[in-house]
Amino acid sequence: MLTPAARRKFDTTGTLVGTHEVYSAIVRKLAAEQKVPLIDLDRESQALLQKLGPEGSKKLFNYLTPGESINYPEGRADDTHFNELGALKMAEIVLAGIRSLKLGLTPHIAHSNVKPLYEK
Repeated sequence: MLTPAARRKFDTTGTLVGTHEVYSAIVRKLAAEQKVPLIDLDRESQALLQKLGPEGSKKLFNYLTPGESINYPEGRADDTHFNELGALKMAEIVLAGIRSLKLGLTPHIAHSNVKPLYEK
């Protein structure tokens, strides 16, 4: 099982605020009841966002300045949806979870040196 990725929401002191607490707790409880492996992407992604801080964490999300994207000519500040770098970071967390849990998927994980094409 997999909990959702954290959203980017910080309080006035710079502390990340959990936004999926109820849902993630349900997933954790169900995984324990069903005795199935759990990758806690919520907690791991929260730790990453907290480490990066309010400004640094923006580089993982769709923060676009006016004129930067034809899809958002006025710009965009999106604290939910990841950009390419953010998606890769979330995938790295999931892959680390798969490896640490020693799931049957581990032998099928391809090793790659993929780097994001777009990094602010």
